[in-house]
Amino acid sequence: MASSTMLLLLLAVTSAIASAFTGPAAFIASHPPRMPSALFAGDSDKDGGAAIAKPKVQTKQAVKTETRRKEKSKRRVRASDPTSRSDEKFEDAPLYKLMLLGDEEYDQAHVVERMCALLEDMDEDQASTIYSQAEISGKAMCGKYPYEHAEMYKEQLARSDPMIYSDLEEENKKN
Repeated sequence: MASSTMLLLLLAVTSAIASAFTGPAAFIASHPPRMPSALFAGDSDKDGGAAIAKPKVQTKQAVKTETRRKEKSKRRVRASDPTSRSDEKFEDAPLYKLMLLGDEEYDQAHVVERMCALLEDMDEDQASTIYSQAEISGKAMCGKYPYEHAEMYKEQLARSDPMIYSDLEEENKKN
């Protein structure tokens, strides 16, 4: 038993000694520093370093700069004149007609009241006129609005209790 313990102790000591000589210090001791060498054959290190090679062919570079000028407007505008935007072209949003559909079940007071409450540009006289036209001809125009507004008014009229029927028609559409 003692011999195996001695053998293990001997192995531990020899591995510690071997690792001491193979560490970084052993590497530095076994490899002395090198002397700096010249980059190209025939160059010497006397002047503080190797010379950078000079190209045999020279290139010429020329930079041409152009200045841009604003074009003068054809018509002189005074500061006091209003700005003309006739040159800009904007496409108008298509308008839709909100049509009240006539129904015999309607109560005139209810329809007039809801139309005045929902439609901003509607008064009681206009609402009663539109109601009368819708009863006579089957439908009457309440107003022209962009699509989103007209659709909102149609839905709000339909949500009334009792329901008020309406429809949307494109303004430029020919029927």
